[in-house]
Amino acid sequence: MNLTKRQEGILFAIIEEYAELAAPVGSVTLAKLFNVSSATIRAEMSRLEDFGYIAQPHTSAGRVPTDAGYRYYVNALSEHPEQSSPFISNPDRENKTPERSTRVLQIRINSQTRADSAIRGAVDSLVELTGNLGLATIGDQLYISGIARLFTQPEFLDNRRVQAVAELLDNLEPWLREAAPGQPLNIFIGQENPIGKTSQASLIISRFRSPFSDKSYIGILGPTRQNYSRVMSLVRYAGNILEETLAIDSQNDGKK
Repeated sequence: MNLTKRQEGILFAIIEEYAELAAPVGSVTLAKLFNVSSATIRAEMSRLEDFGYIAQPHTSAGRVPTDAGYRYYVNALSEHPEQSSPFISNPDRENKTPERSTRVLQIRINSQTRADSAIRGAVDSLVELTGNLGLATIGDQLYISGIARLFTQPEFLDNRRVQAVAELLDNLEPWLREAAPGQPLNIFIGQENPIGKTSQASLIISRFRSPFSDKSYIGILGPTRQNYSRVMSLVRYAGNILEETLAIDSQNDGKK
């Protein structure tokens, strides 16, 4: 579906505002951002709703993104990974992957002397940096950290969504082994997830080579409402630095 530049900007602004505030985004807020009338914004929001990219959860409420809206946004991010965001609704909140965050990951990984400890350290760092659940494959095992962090998110006050997340986690390791997602960075949004489709969660995983497997994975599981730009960058970086560091360690071990 081709959107006009303004429609695309409004969609991206809704996604970014909703990620920050966890509340539906109204036309008044967007009118200020785009310097147009609220009526113009409402007309554009109506079109975006017709396209299936946003939804109105309550009468007279603002709009929230749908899975299709998030997919459109993530595809835009994937096409331009060097950009922090396709649209920054508030420059003061711009969230590039900060150097401090990448340093945290690098130090945590490099401080470990064993491959499994390095992977666990990277997962624990992703939990701290994103507030989501972190996970990674270590051989035939799935390491998970941050379940409590995940379930503090407002989306998971609904027990049915918690159960759907639990179902996803219970089946994730065998699914990863069987499906072996082939892209360096894989993103499954809401109903795109292979299991737990009603969880309203997004799975963002990076594939990397490790001493355990050429198809090891590290990533996060969080609500669909999240800062995709920052989280995608961090997960991508975690996979890259793990592959680089563990390959160097393997080479050094071979020389001993």
